Amino acid sequence: MHICHVNLARNFRGGERQTQLLIEQLAAHDISQTLVCRQDSPLRQALSGVKGLGMVAADQMWVGHKHVPDGDLVHAHEARAVHWAWWHSKLRRTPYVLTRRVPQPIKDKWFNRRTYKGAATAVAISSPIEAHLEARRWCPVTRIPSALSHFTRNATVVETLKNRFEGRYVVGHAGALVDRHKGQSLIIETARRLADTHPDIVFLLLGSGEDEERFKRESEGLDNVIWEGFQSNVGDYLAAMDLFVFPSRNEGLGSTLLDVMDAEVPIIASDVDGIPDIVIDNESGVLIPPNDASALHDAVLAMKDDPARGARLTRGACQRLEAFTPEAMASQYRALYARLLGTNDT
Repeated sequence: MHICHVNLARNFRGGERQTQLLIEQLAAHDISQTLVCRQDSPLRQALSGVKGLGMVAADQMWVGHKHVPDGDLVHAHEARAVHWAWWHSKLRRTPYVLTRRVPQPIKDKWFNRRTYKGAATAVAISSPIEAHLEARRWCPVTRIPSALSHFTRNATVVETLKNRFEGRYVVGHAGALVDRHKGQSLIIETARRLADTHPDIVFLLLGSGEDEERFKRESEGLDNVIWEGFQSNVGDYLAAMDLFVFPSRNEGLGSTLLDVMDAEVPIIASDVDGIPDIVIDNESGVLIPPNDASALHDAVLAMKDDPARGARLTRGACQRLEAFTPEAMASQYRALYARLLGTNDT
């Protein structure tokens, strides 16, 4: 079996992390693979040590096809990759599957219909995405959720971070600083309301993005807000957090939450899109209405005042993680590939 993965994204976000995890797991099963990505894609470095992985440079749907070895199946991991896979199927007659990771409805345009109808199947990472794709009736649909990353920790770094925030209740967040998506302005508003009444609470935000400078201006003067920037050692930071907040306005699944669960940190998250596939309210976390800073404020205080509840929720979260491991995700994809190709290579 040879799988050609395609991911033409410029940056490295959740979809690229999942592409990386899948390729690494398939390599562990000796599946031959090629990755089509941009020449400057962060995936190149992230996957440089993967045995038997070939790489082909492409930044648009017309490029790279002649350099791809003959394969059994193309797997498109984001929107531009779907266009590439469709064109490749016309040139080489190679079937393709696509993974849909975002909750926004696909626009009913001619080219979208054409590329989706050409797919052997579409994979949805969450139940609302699955429902939308099934309603379109453009192609068969299956659901395979994203996976946690198994972040490593450096005990020395974790201890340094804990000492840095000694005596503070650390409310953490990690994500691209894009307010229309992740809703970090709600965190700033919550921090502003708590600055005088609860000076022991500090908000620690990891990530970078288009709204970073705006957020820093809006939080100027708030000593309880720390913008830590992009950090590659997320596991170390999670280990230093007392609570994790995720007030997203939209979210395909919210795979970051799986890593938070794995770190045994209690969660407050928006009840929106695919997040409830991961967070069961009052069982594996707390769900609040989206776009509601008052609800976030109240939930933070309630969690801080009830550590026993937080411990119960983290235990419930850990019990759900078996279905969201990289091994489980790759096993489902291997079974899907084998079914589409009519082989027993699972």
